[in-house]
This record gives sequence, C-alpha cells and structure tokens, in this order.
Amino acid sequence: MGYSDLGMDGLSRVFARFLRDHLISPRFVYQHRPVVLNSWEAVYFELNENNLYSLAQKAKQAGIECFVVDDGWFGKRDADNSSLGDWVVDERKFPAGLDHFAQKIRDLGMEFELWFEPEMISEESSLYQNHPDWVLRPPKGRYSYGRSQLVLDFANPAVVDAIYAMMKPIIEKTGLTYIKWDMNRDITEAWSCYLDRHGISQMELFHRYILGVYALYEKIEQDFPYVLIEGCAGGGGRFDPGILYYSSQIWVSDNTDGFDRLKIQYTTSMGYPLSCLSNHVAEIASHQTRRIINPKFRFDVAAFGILGYEINLERQQDLDLDQIRTQIEVWKQMEPAVLKGDFYHLSSPFDSNEPAWAIQSDQDLYVGVYQILSDLKNAPFSTIKLPFLKTKTSQSQPETLWKLNDLCLSTSFLAQIGLKAPQRNNGTNRTTADFASDFQSKLYHLIQER
Repeated sequence: MGYSDLGMDGLSRVFARFLRDHLISPRFVYQHRPVVLNSWEAVYFELNENNLYSLAQKAKQAGIECFVVDDGWFGKRDADNSSLGDWVVDERKFPAGLDHFAQKIRDLGMEFELWFEPEMISEESSLYQNHPDWVLRPPKGRYSYGRSQLVLDFANPAVVDAIYAMMKPIIEKTGLTYIKWDMNRDITEAWSCYLDRHGISQMELFHRYILGVYALYEKIEQDFPYVLIEGCAGGGGRFDPGILYYSSQIWVSDNTDGFDRLKIQYTTSMGYPLSCLSNHVAEIASHQTRRIINPKFRFDVAAFGILGYEINLERQQDLDLDQIRTQIEVWKQMEPAVLKGDFYHLSSPFDSNEPAWAIQSDQDLYVGVYQILSDLKNAPFSTIKLPFLKTKTSQSQPETLWKLNDLCLSTSFLAQIGLKAPQRNNGTNRTTADFASDFQSKLYHLIQER
C-alpha cells in the first residue's frame, strides 16, 4: 500500500521508489544497461550467422553495445509452430555453432544476448514426444493453442530441472550476459498431471506454477549471477513486483509504434520505475500498425526507459548510423536519471494532443514534449509548466536556477510560467513552426546551476 497527497502522479513515484529501492535486485538496479539491437523485427525467423553478423557489424558502428538473437535460433524453428522445448542450436543457421557466433560478436566489442521461451512447448518437438504429460491440459477433452504452442507444467520440479539442463550449457558455451525471457500465451485449461498424480489440489496450480518460474530464475541467478534477464510475456506482461527481483527490466510491449508507446509507457510508469521499461526504436513504418512516424519522435519516446533498437540496419533509410550514434550519446547522458530519477506525468496522451512528461535526478531535468496530430486550431505559442519543482520558501533562501542551453531560468519561473513550448503550425507559420506536422517531439535538458 502507498499514500500520496499529490494524486495518482505522486502515488506513482511512491511505488516506483519502493520497487527500485527494495525489490529490484541491487546487482542491477543502478547498473548501466547496454543499448541493444534486437534481431526480431529486423529478420524475424529468417536468421542465420551471415545476416546476423552483418547486422551486428553495423550496430557496432552505430554505438550499439549488445546484440540480441531473438526467436528462431534453435531446433527447426522456421515458424512459430515448432521446436519450443528443444533448446538446441539449429546447425543449419549456425553451422559452426552458436558459441562460435557469440565469440564473433564479442570480438566486435559487443555483448551477446539470447532469446528463450522456457515455459512453452510445441507439439512438434522432441520434448513433447518424450513427455506429453508435462503439458498443462486436461486428461480428456478439447484444449486450445496460443501462437501454436502449449504451456509446460512448471508446477512439476522435473520440468523446471529439464529445461534448465538444456539452457545451462548454452549459457556457458556462448558466454551470454543477457537473456530475453518470453512467454507468448496465457495459461488455459489449467490442469496438471503432476498435481493429480500426487493427490494435490488443482487449485494450487497457479501458485505452484509461478514458484516453478521463480525456481528457474533462481537456478540461473545462482550459476550466472552476472546475467541480466529481461522479462517479457505476450509482449509486455509479467510486470509483477515479485519477478522484478529476477528480471530488472521488462519488455514493455511488442507494439513498437511510437504513438502507441506514448500511452503504453505513460500507463506502465504509473506503477513502475522507468528503469524497468525496456523500449525500442523501431522502423519508420510500424510493423504492427503501419503508421509512419519519424525517427526523432520514436527516440524521444523510447528514451524515457531502457533504450534499444529493433530495425534492419541493412535496409534502414530514415535513420542512418550517425543518427543512431547521436541518439545513443544523448540517452547515455539521460541514463542516470532514468535509473535513479523521479518521473512526472505532466499531461496525458489519453486526454491531450500535446502530452508531456519529465524526469528529474540530482542536477539534471529532462522534459519530453510531443505533438500527436498537427492541429491548425492550436495557438502557436504555449508553455509547459513544471509545477513539481520546489520553489524557495523564504526570502533568505536562494532561488534555484536551471540552465537550458544559453538561458538561465529560475525554479519559480519554470513552475509558474514554464518552458516555452515548440511553436506549432497554425496554417500561416508552417515554414517557421517547430511542430509543422503530425508526430513531432522535443527533448529538453535542463541542468541545475545552484
């Protein structure tokens, strides 16, 4: 439970501080998070050592620090209907072995990351053929699929042990330092052969299941304490406080559309610190919505969290390597505030065409301002007030000053008058307006002077 006299926004900071200070593993909570390039939207299942290495080379040139091999590297996984549960390297795609490829990535000076979905199984897998009773489903009658897969019975300790026995040698051989852990379907037909065999009530399944999930996390943590695990479930689930001890960050959503991410990140940050939010800059035409959004807007949204990229650098035309390098440099300046700062929801993307938010830490203050749609009825000039800044309480107390480029602004001014917002297009000033079209953004960085 928490309390704040500053409304939902104040309450969000109460919970964020609690999770950050008491639940997220102290090994990772304030540790630098590497900027990643994820292979998923770049190549999907059509991955192999050659095309991935070419992507990694370009990623290194752009300043990206970690390369993520997502779904498709194991078994005979050419689509989403096979191989889950068979955590062995596909030698067609990695003829010299995944450990060889991982070493090539490290030789580039990058970290290596791998995707797993440990809790799932495909009927077209060796594991299923050997252990059909390890699946959560009733002994008789119909059962359903999600993404062509079924859920393993993690209430059964033997299942957890068997999955880890496959994962452990891969972690050891590849020397990976980062795991993306996915769960791409809900539990349906929640019935366990294991519980039935041992005379345990099926009502205990969900509780025992999540204890099994924690047990697998615990095995990885004990043997590989340096491995950072990014949680993910159905593209955004698994945001529960207990799991944050094991997964210091969560992939917020498979929807990488920059506009949708405004709403997704706005609401997720109501209960969780920004250091938990894994955000990627994706391609100009969203793979989910097909909405066209410029790269600056996508970065200015993704920067309020843990930054990554999910684009094919071989064919990307709207965002070159120099632009990515500049974005990463900006984010690395922001990272201490993302990891340690207090987040403020200034105006909501659900209620406003011009949402804004801010994060403050130590001497730094970052403000993100966005325009969703160009609206000629907008007043061209407006301000963004920062009412959370603490103004002086007595005449003897010196006023805190903030530097913004060449300007020096007082706390009172910023709280009561505000930052000058970007000039908006009103139909007559479209050649001089800062925000002249849809999906425009600006990122302010203010530094405390005294």
